[in-house]
Amino acid sequence: MPIVQITLIEGRNQAIKADVIKRVTDAIVDSTSAPRESIRVILNEVPAGNWGVGGVLWQDSRKKQPMAGPTDEK
Repeated sequence: MPIVQITLIEGRNQAIKADVIKRVTDAIVDSTSAPRESIRVILNEVPAGNWGVGGVLWQDSRKKQPMAGPTDEK
């Protein structure tokens, strides 16, 4: 049973998370031929205040140089 764990900064809506789970599941099915019903995808959401980039908090790094993240959703 394939298990995939993905860690994201919190803030994405349910539709985006559902799409990630579907696409990752599709990729695992395509690459391993594992039965779809055996695949587990776990999304771990981390508060922005607990995420560091380049030695600084993610939220502080965005003030200096914008980076793609949950607030940049389409």
